[in-house]
Amino acid sequence: MNILVLNAGSSSLKYQVIEMPSKHVKCVGLVERIGMEDAIFNHDKNGKEYHETMPILNHKIGLEKIADTLLDKKLGVINTVDEIEAVGHRVVHGGNKFSKTVIVTDDVKNSIRDLYDLAPLHNPANLTGIEIAETIFTKAKQIAIFDTSFHQTMPKVAYQYAIPTKYLEKHKIRAYGFHGTSHKYVSEKAIDYLKQENSRNIITIHLGNGCSMAAIKEGECIDTSLGLGPANGLVMGTRSGDIDHSVIFFLMKKLNKTAEQVSNLLQKQSGMKGLTGFSDLREITENAANGNAECQHALNLAAYRIRKYIGSYAAVLNGLDAIVFTAGIGENSAEMRKIACENLTFLGIELDKEKNKIRSKKIREIQSATSKVKILIIPTNEEIEIAKQSYQLLK
Repeated sequence: MNILVLNAGSSSLKYQVIEMPSKHVKCVGLVERIGMEDAIFNHDKNGKEYHETMPILNHKIGLEKIADTLLDKKLGVINTVDEIEAVGHRVVHGGNKFSKTVIVTDDVKNSIRDLYDLAPLHNPANLTGIEIAETIFTKAKQIAIFDTSFHQTMPKVAYQYAIPTKYLEKHKIRAYGFHGTSHKYVSEKAIDYLKQENSRNIITIHLGNGCSMAAIKEGECIDTSLGLGPANGLVMGTRSGDIDHSVIFFLMKKLNKTAEQVSNLLQKQSGMKGLTGFSDLREITENAANGNAECQHALNLAAYRIRKYIGSYAAVLNGLDAIVFTAGIGENSAEMRKIACENLTFLGIELDKEKNKIRSKKIREIQSATSKVKILIIPTNEEIEIAKQSYQLLK
């Protein structure tokens, strides 16, 4: 079965064609800078890369370009669009309605639309990808995989906020969590790698432009750092993470900012960008190494927040077998891993600095010989997880 995995962002389209159940990746691609005259199209088939700069003014044009490329005699992997039997869509917010993967219906699309306010940067783009895919891959099953699903096992003490209960019961205001596809994938890999008896209590640390952590007990999520929307918790590329709500009131009352301006400030102008002027950790790390004090401080601040969550989740889990670093920063930034693991010897976490520097695409251990807790780097693969869940649903 050929499954097209589609991850539609506000200005991008990531895609893979994966043959199931073999999990063979036939091609990988990315459309960047959608809405621009100089958008970038990238396609990789069996290690042979193709790049093109062209005007892609909307998602429809972008997805049509993807479909044309999949059918191309040299670059393509299918003969007709009907060979795509399912399109698996990453959808960021599923509220409390979706605890598992579902086939897309009008009701599902309406539910995704109803959650726009909770994920304004993601859900509209996700739905756009679904609606356009329906017009191109007309015989394929459209399947929605929600970032929030994995976290639906959280107990009420973890997901409820201490505000009047009517807001939970009537308006469903609660913590939902995100990056669930990634947390599920790497936690299952960790359990398989460590064997069941050594992996009852795991903390997964997803570090990318968006960041989150999850406390996982015997394979189920019992707490996570992101909440109602994907904005709190760790320090992110442009998002502030945890912040005292008094700051929001101060910005609105004392500085006369509107709710929209405050939201824009906290989600698009804060985080590492607000602290340094850069949102890309590679630039921040390079500048920090060259003596930039603001960048050095930002790295330490972000790592400090990670350590706070490790400590709190170790308490919630009542023990710790392993921590797992994943996603772009978690997998590739030795510096962030190093400072995130500092001063945690009380918990039995000790990093081996030389192992930490080794680059690999495989699962690897980077703890010292005396560390009581395993420190793992596990490359995430949300696309494989989406394809797997899509295939399981249809079969």
